[in-house]
This record gives sequence, C-alpha cells and structure tokens, in this order.
Amino acid sequence: MTTGINYGSLMHQAMRGLIRTVLEDVQKDGLPGDHHFFITFDTGHPDVEIADWLSDRYPGEMTVVMQHWFDNLEVAEDGFAVTLNFGDAPERLYIPFDAVLTFVDPSVEFGLRFESMEGEGPEEGSLVPTARPTKESKDRAKSKGNDASETNRKDAEVVSLDTFRK
Repeated sequence: MTTGINYGSLMHQAMRGLIRTVLEDVQKDGLPGDHHFFITFDTGHPDVEIADWLSDRYPGEMTVVMQHWFDNLEVAEDGFAVTLNFGDAPERLYIPFDAVLTFVDPSVEFGLRFESMEGEGPEEGSLVPTARPTKESKDRAKSKGNDASETNRKDAEVVSLDTFRK
C-alpha cells in the first residue's frame, strides 16, 4: 500500500515527456523559427554517453546548445542522442531524460529545472519553471523595496541567459 501520491515524481515524468515530445518534433521537422535549446545534464549519470575528454572537462554537469549545428538527433523513450560540434570536432552524445537538469528555450523565455529534494531519489523532487523577470514583476518588486533580480534569484535562482551573450 502506498503512503500517498508523489506529485513531484509525477511532475518530473510529465515535464520529461514534454522535453521528449519537443525533441521528437525537432527530429521530424527541424527547429522552427528562432527556437533553440540550452540543455544542462549530469555528466556523472550512469547512462550518459559522452567522449572521455568531455567527461574529464565537465565532471559534474555540462550545458549543450542545439541551435545552428547539430546532426543525427535520435529520440528514444528514455533519452536522446545527438551529434554536436565542439570546436570543429563532431561528438556523439547520449543523454537520458532523467539526467537532464535544465531545459531552456530562450527564444520564447521557456525553461524547466529539475531539482532533487533531500532524501529523495533522482526521479523525485521539485520542479521549478524558469523565465526571465517581466516588467510587471520588476515593478512589483521595486514597489516592495526589493530588486527584482535579487528576488528572483532567492525564490527560483533564475539566471538570465543575456549574461552569457556577447
């Protein structure tokens, strides 16, 4: 008999299913419009398959970008494989969906972050949607005497991707 409904695990399954569906559409039709993805994953996950030099360089987590150049995207039930370009060196990666830590499409300010709660396994935990602060949320925070970016970092630890753009 179960002790309750594990909503955290159910949310993770649903959101990983959303990522799978998005990637299946990209596999079939390519990236539409300006869409592109920043995908951060746990390189130490036992089912991740990446080149040794990549796992040595990124021993904890790694963020890949699917935008201008990617090839041979194959989406399966439990994960996806893709060939990406690392300094003019194509590398094949396999990333299980349960190794994904964040999935962001900055073209539409959409993002998901998967976190584990203490005492829970990798399939459980909290799901934190991420997005850049809106003008309204900044105005509300200012009216309360808080800096909106500081408020968002404390509440959801949101990092704006604009910080990394040139």
